Order: sequence, then structure tokens, then C-alpha cells
Amino acid sequence: MKIVLTGILVVSLLLLLYIAVSRRLGFAWLTRLGLHIVLAALGIYVVNFSGLMTEVYIPLNPATIATVLVLGLPGVGLLLGLKLTMI
Repeated sequence: MKIVLTGILVVSLLLLLYIAVSRRLGFAWLTRLGLHIVLAALGIYVVNFSGLMTEVYIPLNPATIATVLVLGLPGVGLLLGLKLTMI
């Protein structure tokens, strides 16, 4: 089983490298990804330290940043809603 999973990983890596080289994606997507990560962290930071909702604190960790990264600012609302219902 371990050999099969390693084979799938290697084939996937080779296909990703082929796509990156053949389409000449460049590094513009890394800049955009970095900008989105910074904006997601900034959105969570603003909610935490704005003082509007003092009883709610959303931790800055990879899971929360990834949620906001994928969902955008509605992801911050989702995290707030989850935090308020779990308290």
C-alpha cells in the first residue's frame, strides 16, 4: 500500500511540474496567493482587535486563515458564527 501511495505522489508531482513548465505559469500566482493570505490574516486581525465584539477571539492559525482564504470575507463571518454558537 505504501508503494502505491508513493507512486501516486511521484506521478502527481511529475504532472504538476509538466504543467508548470509547459504553460510557463511564472511566479505571478505566488504573488497573488501571498496577497490573499495577508488579506485573510488582516481580516481576522481586524475582527479580533476592533473591539466591536470583545467576547469573540478567532485564533490566527493555518486552519482559520485557510478558511478565510477559500471563502473570502464571508469566511470571517462563518468563523464568527461558529465561535458564537460554540461559546
